[in-house]
Amino acid sequence: MGVKGFVEGGIASVVAGCSTHPLDLIKVRMQLQGENAPKPTTQFHSLRPALAFHSPHVISPADIHIPAPPSPPRAGPIAVGIKIVRQEGVAALFSGVSATVLRQTLYSTTRMGLYDILKQKWTDKDSGVFPLSRKIAAGLISGGIGAAVGNPADVAMVRMQADGRLPLAQRRNYNSVFDAITRMAKQEGITSLWRGSSLTVNRAMLVTASQLASYDQFKEIILEKGLMKDGLGTHVTASFAAGFVAAVASNPVDVIKTRVMNMKVEAGEAPPYAGALDCAIKTVRSEGPMALYKGFIPTISRQGPFTVVLFVTLEQVRKLLKDF
Repeated sequence: MGVKGFVEGGIASVVAGCSTHPLDLIKVRMQLQGENAPKPTTQFHSLRPALAFHSPHVISPADIHIPAPPSPPRAGPIAVGIKIVRQEGVAALFSGVSATVLRQTLYSTTRMGLYDILKQKWTDKDSGVFPLSRKIAAGLISGGIGAAVGNPADVAMVRMQADGRLPLAQRRNYNSVFDAITRMAKQEGITSLWRGSSLTVNRAMLVTASQLASYDQFKEIILEKGLMKDGLGTHVTASFAAGFVAAVASNPVDVIKTRVMNMKVEAGEAPPYAGALDCAIKTVRSEGPMALYKGFIPTISRQGPFTVVLFVTLEQVRKLLKDF
């Protein structure tokens, strides 16, 4: 039964990951908007006015004030998607999909399989009840382990998704997820494959605990109250609600994770944030608590469909494999 849970969860996760990959790519591009904005490259050499016959004064670059260009407005998910298709082609929406397949195979297969094992172990054999507190604990444990296992594929996926926004000369042009992982290990060291893993693990624990636990809980409530029968309608309703809960729970960690990973550290100067907790405190103090929910629309627009496809597919796979 334990192996079966891994297989079912893995198949459902790969289907969900591939079908919602364009939404995830758009989310990553939106999170990177404004990062490393190009600086003016025009160089001014020392100039002498044409009619200054005996003037010793030379105009230097410091004498010329060029105002910085205004920051471009941040585009929404639809505008970002259209821009990608126009500039890079429709196929660009699936950039890094091989990394998504590997990530789901490692991360989601592990978390779904472990959650299923813990669910069987912790369900009361007499009453058949799996308490909410145990559901949350099972989600936290399985999510954390799954994220640690899948972090190399996660790093590769983000890089491959973001590559198209870079100038041609700066692109990494990974051929596949295996090429990305191999080159990262050789050029940046093996530890680069677990860059940002602490935040990734924390986020995965929250997502898994809220997503899997809430899906089981909503499904049980719907069936116990007799609102619907155990079918596609129940699965879609419970999974959509679980996706919303997961987005609400994980968005603050996503914001902190993005800011810590994108902070610019100048040589000889202290970094803007000492860590994740310091970043959270400074963000709330300077921008208010709701700053932790910036980018919530892109998050829910990806998390919602992913969760629906994940659990609807999982239920169908379980029906197909029930005799095995």
